[in-house]
Amino acid sequence: MEHRKKGRKLKRTASHKKAMLSNLAVSLILHKRVGTTVAKAKELRTYIEPVVTKAKTAFKHIKSQPEKSVHLRREARKFIKDKEALNVLFNDIAKKVSKRQGGYTRILKTGFRQGDGADTAIIEFVDYDVAADLKAKEKAAKKKGKEKEKEEDKKKKETAKK
Repeated sequence: MEHRKKGRKLKRTASHKKAMLSNLAVSLILHKRVGTTVAKAKELRTYIEPVVTKAKTAFKHIKSQPEKSVHLRREARKFIKDKEALNVLFNDIAKKVSKRQGGYTRILKTGFRQGDGADTAIIEFVDYDVAADLKAKEKAAKKKGKEKEKEEDKKKKETAKK
């Protein structure tokens, strides 16, 4: 019988699995997107969603019940070991997901890994569209580059007239 054996083993000891999921969670919080295998991404989702819910609840109660906010931050620190990641989670991510009712992450399958053929995936926060942000930055940089070119052309024309 398979009773009380929730989660994937991922061919690791319990302590190694716990450390790996904690590190993946920190990376996901800091970078908003992480590439990994499908099995690890699915397991990470079950690990990080309750922590994000704690952060969201703390964000809602920060003014009305500050002691609850402190308690939830301490509870989340059991799972997220990095101070910077905790601050990002409770200050930035919690603000963005405050209206969302759950389902904070998305898993995108990206094919198979070259070396061992493992299913790979990207796990990302739904409210942070990293690809769209990159495109927007590229577009802004391109526009800025065109403006610089126009300014340089004007300067060249002015120097040519003299």
